[in-house]
Amino acid sequence: MNLKAISRNVGAALLVSSLFMLLSAGVSLLDDRDSSFTPLLISFFITFIVGVFPFIFVRRASHISLKEGYLIIVLSWLLSFIFGMLPYALWGGPFTLSNAWFESVSGFTTSGATILADIEAVPHGLLFWRAATHFIGGLGVVVFLLLIIPNTSPMKLRLTNMELSSLSKGGYSSNTNRTTYIFAYVYIGIAVIAFVAYVIAGMTPFDAVCHAFSVCATGGFSTRNLSIGGFNSTAIEVITLVLMIVASCHFGLIYLSIVGRTLKPLNNPVLKFYLISLAVISLAVGISLKVGGAEESLGTAIWHGAFQTVCIASTTGFAIVDNASWPLLPSLFIMLIGVMCGCAGSTSGGVKADRVLVFFKTVGRQISRILHPSSVNEVKIGKRVLRDEEVMPHVLYIGLYCILIAVSVILAKAAGVNDYSAFSGSVASLGNLGPAIGEIGNFGNYSGLSDSAKFLFSFDMFLGRVEIYPVLAVVAMLFDDRKK
Repeated sequence: MNLKAISRNVGAALLVSSLFMLLSAGVSLLDDRDSSFTPLLISFFITFIVGVFPFIFVRRASHISLKEGYLIIVLSWLLSFIFGMLPYALWGGPFTLSNAWFESVSGFTTSGATILADIEAVPHGLLFWRAATHFIGGLGVVVFLLLIIPNTSPMKLRLTNMELSSLSKGGYSSNTNRTTYIFAYVYIGIAVIAFVAYVIAGMTPFDAVCHAFSVCATGGFSTRNLSIGGFNSTAIEVITLVLMIVASCHFGLIYLSIVGRTLKPLNNPVLKFYLISLAVISLAVGISLKVGGAEESLGTAIWHGAFQTVCIASTTGFAIVDNASWPLLPSLFIMLIGVMCGCAGSTSGGVKADRVLVFFKTVGRQISRILHPSSVNEVKIGKRVLRDEEVMPHVLYIGLYCILIAVSVILAKAAGVNDYSAFSGSVASLGNLGPAIGEIGNFGNYSGLSDSAKFLFSFDMFLGRVEIYPVLAVVAMLFDDRKK
């Protein structure tokens, strides 16, 4: 095991977090040195020292194996969670160790679930750090690392292939090294556009940058207790809706459309499937809200239904309405889209629309084989024909995902969570949706759950962000090493 390569790369990931801690301390200083200044500064020094340590005492190692690559990815995320909780734990207030851990994991995984009952009571420095964890996690702890590794390094190619799933690579007409930069360009571009649009719409620069960090990462941390609804602005709501949709689409397709000045790349079967699904579910949620008596007018019902559907599908935990008292039917529609979520190659979580489309195509092929045994049946996504060995991992992933939801629900029940919250919390955590429904809905929080339930849901968030296969690969490697 090449511990030199592992320690230096994980250290680089921690240095990224330390930089944003320092920026957060700067925000605190500008806000008359609020109560988060000292906790943020102490956290910066601790994280920086640990992160820079391998660069001082460990020699550079360029080669990494497959096992070491997966360990770098998993350890980079886990240590980011641990050091990311320091500002919360040192500040105190509602942040017990379990709450600080939960908030840190939720931030870095871009879930947007929170334990805070009164967000507006938190100092600006700490609110900026919350938003910054979204920004780091949305781009990816490892992608930040890839941006600083030289293009000539063989390590960069291997880590890129591990961090970006095979699903997302299909939308990039570029080599693997270039893919990382394309993702970063689009990501930062969305953040800049969001900041400018929010300021024009009436947000303060502080609120604008925090919400820009959240929306580009499809995270959901807000500076207001009532989230986007707290601004009481139709313009801000419309801007947020558009940006959430854009941030949940494949970044490669967006990049090719902008660079080529053509909408042709957007004529993509997965993207069309995703957008049609959004429209259908939004309409279904809106109508069911009106029929169920949750909204007085059909127009308001459709708007609220569309906004919350996009929030869930894009895995952005924003809100403009409280869904705690929603009827069962719209809540089920929301959870349905919360399993699928956005497209591969975006910052959204969940199973991904790509896998769901492959699944439906596979089911259709199987039915066709039964009806017409002698015919040739293929799974096609656009003009591309998928072989069975390409289809099977995606179908198995959906099966694993559903099994994990079931296991999580059982464990949540054992941790004292009620039926409604156990199911919705499991779906929301594994899909990185953030707020669920019921008491942990849009305007609720997770503070009332037991510590064991918080650790369970935070583990679900981690699995949802890193995806299942890399984590299983690391677990399998550990068992293989023990056998040896």
